[in-house]
Amino acid sequence: MDDLDRRIINILEANGRASNARIARQVGVSEGTVRRRLNQLMSQSVIRVVALPDPHALGYESEALIGVQVDPDKMDQVADSLAALPHTRWVAVTTGSFDMFAWVALPDPERLGRFLRENVGMIPGVRRTETFVNLSIKKREYGIPA
Repeated sequence: MDDLDRRIINILEANGRASNARIARQVGVSEGTVRRRLNQLMSQSVIRVVALPDPHALGYESEALIGVQVDPDKMDQVADSLAALPHTRWVAVTTGSFDMFAWVALPDPERLGRFLRENVGMIPGVRRTETFVNLSIKKREYGIPA
């Protein structure tokens, strides 16, 4: 990946709907070059162009970060089980006090409670959880800094 690829990615991070022609004008290359570079970046799984909805705008009032402590021999199974749950937006295996974190979005606090008890708490290998409920979101960005 070179500087041109990074510039193309930065433009798409700001506007995922930017056309190849617009990107080409901004970076000073042909539209065909942009098209080839984008196809290559996507085929190598460097980027994916997707729509990222705001959960709150869709009626999901309860967003939370769940810290999970796991039996050491069950790390992959628990991470896979968490990732498969419908309200889980991402799962990261970490170092520190928690073995992994999951970010979830649910319609209301009652459903968040049920999700924790009936879904997360029932996964074999989960030792302990601690839930950090978002009170407000001050920044929601998904890209990496330029």
